[in-house]
Amino acid sequence: MRVLVTGVCGFIGSHLSEYLTQALPGVEIFGLVRPRACSCTLKRAGDRIRTLEADVRDQGSVLKALREVRPDRIFHLAGQSAIEFSFRASAETFSTNTLGTVHLLEALLELQLNPVVLIASSAEAYGLTYADELPLKETATFRPLSPFGVSKAAQDLLGFQYYKACGLKVIRARIFNTLGPRQPVYYQVSNLARQIVEIEKKKREPVLRAGNLENKKDYTDIRDLVRALWLISEKSEPGEVFNLGSGQAWSGNEILKLMLGMTRAKLVLESSDRKNPLPEPPILLADISRLVRLTGWKPQISLKQSILDLINYWREQV
Repeated sequence: MRVLVTGVCGFIGSHLSEYLTQALPGVEIFGLVRPRACSCTLKRAGDRIRTLEADVRDQGSVLKALREVRPDRIFHLAGQSAIEFSFRASAETFSTNTLGTVHLLEALLELQLNPVVLIASSAEAYGLTYADELPLKETATFRPLSPFGVSKAAQDLLGFQYYKACGLKVIRARIFNTLGPRQPVYYQVSNLARQIVEIEKKKREPVLRAGNLENKKDYTDIRDLVRALWLISEKSEPGEVFNLGSGQAWSGNEILKLMLGMTRAKLVLESSDRKNPLPEPPILLADISRLVRLTGWKPQISLKQSILDLINYWREQV
């Protein structure tokens, strides 16, 4: 079997490649990387991954890569995933997430290839939720609150449309919040972890800038998440969609309390002074019953362990 991972150098892509090399020795693994992108995150996966240069915003490069690989399965993980950045760069976000998906699916049609394609959608497509909708089922209405959320809603719907109209074997996984080593610093919990470590090492003043800590989010460890992605790709029928979360929601205050229990640093918490905060979903909580029924998957790594591993990652990096 030939597996292609777009965005293989990213947070999810690099962890997925590690999982595939360790758990599936008979699989050929290919990864798409943007030209001049750093592939250092792939070192832990060894030499089993063959990388090809392609940018999903450039259909020609995607076509060339697919013609060469001719994959049996694709994990489409490439994307612009920084929510706050999406407010400043809406066009770039749509170009990467939405148009990039069109380029991938159109290239498959042109080459007359029909592998299983798992698209990494996002819970941010749900956006604004109401109490009587929780936990969120896959049938919940999309009310995205950010350009990123809108782009992922469009990407999600494109996957369904190409399945229905063109017969492509597309599956969608709506990923809720993730945690774990190597998480980019533009994610709130990773940002807090890095700040704590910098304070521990006297590299910044002992002031923790936390932002909004009231919203509740459903967190899954990245190592559990990539295992679920593989199981979905193995067991799902084309056209299906699955929420991928833990089924539990934690507020930022609860997360911060856990983090502060993992450090001896003395620090002061500084709340955000932003007068016009960016709109955020007040709570995102997944109903994962469909995923569990199909695969038997359940999270194995506790939230506390995931946070500790993230802090220790930054202790090695800073």
